[in-house]
Amino acid sequence: MQIYLDNSATTKPRPEAIAKMQQVMGSQWGNPSSLHSWGIRAASILEAARIKVADLINAPSESIVFTSGGTEANNLAIIGTARSYKNPQHIIISSVEHSAVAEPAKLLADWGWQVTRLPVDRTGRIDPQDLKKAIQKNTVLISIIYGQSEVGTLQPIEQLAKIAKEKNILFHTDAVQVAGRLPLDVERLSVDLLSISAHKIYSPQGAGALYVRKGVNLVPLFGGGGQEMNLRSGTQALPAIAAFGVAAEMAAAEIKTITPNLINYRDRLFDLLSDSPYLKPSGDRIYRLPHHVSFVLSPDAKIPEAITGKTLVRQLNLAGIAISAGSACQSGKLNPSKTLLAMGYDPITSKRGIRLSLGRDTTEADIDWTAMVLKQILARSIVPPLVTSRG
Repeated sequence: MQIYLDNSATTKPRPEAIAKMQQVMGSQWGNPSSLHSWGIRAASILEAARIKVADLINAPSESIVFTSGGTEANNLAIIGTARSYKNPQHIIISSVEHSAVAEPAKLLADWGWQVTRLPVDRTGRIDPQDLKKAIQKNTVLISIIYGQSEVGTLQPIEQLAKIAKEKNILFHTDAVQVAGRLPLDVERLSVDLLSISAHKIYSPQGAGALYVRKGVNLVPLFGGGGQEMNLRSGTQALPAIAAFGVAAEMAAAEIKTITPNLINYRDRLFDLLSDSPYLKPSGDRIYRLPHHVSFVLSPDAKIPEAITGKTLVRQLNLAGIAISAGSACQSGKLNPSKTLLAMGYDPITSKRGIRLSLGRDTTEADIDWTAMVLKQILARSIVPPLVTSRG
């Protein structure tokens, strides 16, 4: 039995997206910048995809800039904003950002910028009052992740963006984990910049998008032919973008039926594992991504120090079940999770996080089987060392 529960890392491309990608690669492979009929057909496909991606987040199509993925979209938002200023200014991020935001912010700090990292509570949530207190006269950008990829916590983006707007400060959110799982409306959220990624909504890897509100000034990351409204030069990856458009359109159509199912299965998995003395839920149970389940190995249990989140990932993999130890971008490393550390966990426990992220193909049988197998693995790995001899 093979069960894939790592949909926060990447999703299985849906057949419709694959078919569109193959169609474009096979017969509609022109350069969208060319003026002949091949280019005109390609440009038509590109703009059709732009409209579909824009519709997913209730944005005008001309505000969508296609990128290679969520990481580039985040970098364009942060570095692109910074490059529009002659002198270093001040930006604010959270202490639980994905590395695609945390690393560009670190780079800005190396360039002399002030970077404030907002604290979070034990559930990973930001207090809006902390944002108000952190704002300075030279604050030019606030970037807060919408749905945290490791622990699933949703931030109060609408409230945080309102604070930024009142101070005339640009607001960016990394919505990669939210797109296609919860409704996204850039007008309701009142954000200026928003990042999404194709491969998180059942499309092949290789495409992403940055929403840029009209009037926002960004400087491109690199020079070239001036594609994507002069913000992202380079010939567009048309097959991946066309597939992205299909996936975005289908995600928008299915969200009202898929999301309630995800929430039901998510809560069922939490409930089935609630009696395990070795697992403690991490993140916020109420303000939470609908597909996301996460735990840490309980700091109250006498668990051998050698057992980490990666230990469970490997053992579940042997049982045919795919999960991850935190963010896929960090799960191959031995260091404690920066997210869990920021949430107040000790260094040992911060190496003991696991994430199970559900998808549109997940079934109730998958949930029940995974819970049973995980309990068996925990019992086999942890209980034997606690048994003492009577001799």
